[in-house]
Amino acid sequence: MRIVISEFISLDGVVQAPGGPGEDNDGGFAHGGWSHPFFDPEVVGGAFVDATATAGGLLFGRRTWQTMAGAWPERAGDPFADRLNALPKYVVSRTLGEDELTWDNTTLIPGDKAVAGIRELRERDGGDLVVMGSPTLVRTLLGEGLVDELRLMIMPVLLGGGKSIFPGDGGLRTLELVSTVVSGAGVHVCTYRPVVEG
Repeated sequence: MRIVISEFISLDGVVQAPGGPGEDNDGGFAHGGWSHPFFDPEVVGGAFVDATATAGGLLFGRRTWQTMAGAWPERAGDPFADRLNALPKYVVSRTLGEDELTWDNTTLIPGDKAVAGIRELRERDGGDLVVMGSPTLVRTLLGEGLVDELRLMIMPVLLGGGKSIFPGDGGLRTLELVSTVVSGAGVHVCTYRPVVEG
């Protein structure tokens, strides 16, 4: 399974709380919902529809999984929601218990075994393993060389600080731009893949 990262991201590299106020106030972040003025169903929404169309499963960190699990099951009847609800879901957490996995088709990957568990998933046959949000998890995946594709919805806004998906380890990682589409609101939907050395 290829690991595909799909993120709303600001020009200054912030991915924190794009969905709404109160989604994630860590560090005093005060701009929850910042992606809304730039969302359009065709280009930005289409990027998520495309990502999930080839998905064999969804992979989340705990906080993003809890946010999604609190929202999507109630939206049954919407084709995108139905697709999310039907897909196998994997959540990496040190604190969630099996009895808390209320979103259908969710499997827990214990946090202390995350990298090994994800490597095992990646070796399975199936569609893409799509990651949305989950900045801590994405930083780990990038740091471990486990990301096969980055789909970034780069929005024309500066947020002045907040959570990032990019490792701060000083490592050089070269990517290839595979495709780009620009929305009327100035969102660049860019697909990148790691350049394999050799």
